[in-house]
Amino acid sequence: MDWIQAVLLALLQGFTEFLPISSSAHLILPAQLLGWIEQGIAFDVAVHVGSLMAVLIYFRREVVEMSIAWFAWVFKGQKSANGRLAWAVLWGTIPVGIVGIIFSLLDIDDYLRSTKVIATTTILFAFVLWWADNRSQEERDEHTLGVLDILFIGCAQAIALIPGTSRSGITMTAGLMLGLTRTAAARFSFLLSIPAIILPGGLKSYELATGELPVDWMMIMLGAAVSAVAALTCIHFFLILLEKIGFKPFIFYRLGLGAVLVYMLL
Repeated sequence: MDWIQAVLLALLQGFTEFLPISSSAHLILPAQLLGWIEQGIAFDVAVHVGSLMAVLIYFRREVVEMSIAWFAWVFKGQKSANGRLAWAVLWGTIPVGIVGIIFSLLDIDDYLRSTKVIATTTILFAFVLWWADNRSQEERDEHTLGVLDILFIGCAQAIALIPGTSRSGITMTAGLMLGLTRTAAARFSFLLSIPAIILPGGLKSYELATGELPVDWMMIMLGAAVSAVAALTCIHFFLILLEKIGFKPFIFYRLGLGAVLVYMLL
């Protein structure tokens, strides 16, 4: 993989990570459709870490307040709305952690990284998002989430381990089903991405650092940096435009992409 491919893939991942259109699908497809050399899991993790940097920067105030509130809750028994939200993010991450371990042990990822799977999930979850967006009451914010709500969104996030589903898309869809506003569903989805990216990113980074195989760290760092800038830009404008344009443009994009993939498979 040369630096031009690395930059293009990092931009692609950064701009799609927090949109409901599946960044993992956009990372897998270029190699399969354009004949590019497979960038590998290490690079995929690197650009996701770049996205993590972006969400930490954008939500730095919320993350600090939630962290302080969580420690105050645990060590001083001081309950608060921010502490409850921090617990929601942590508990909501458990399902994807469990399913991720199972996928890793059984090497399920190797069977799911295919154009057929991506085409199916891209179309299927476009319709699910459409249904949820049309029926959502939009009466709640992320601070009102209860235990069952958190479990529901957490299980939805676990489904996103299937390429083409979209982690942000499925968690926003689940939030809309629970009556969250579009902005609240998006904000909780972004916060929920923090531990969901830290867990596999940290594990893979440790494996790369302690492994014997050579690693192109310059390419890894380039991908992470470019992805971070792209993702930060994406978050900023997505939250501004979400209430104005809704999810319909992303739904149509998913349906169009899915149709193209189906056509190519025929």
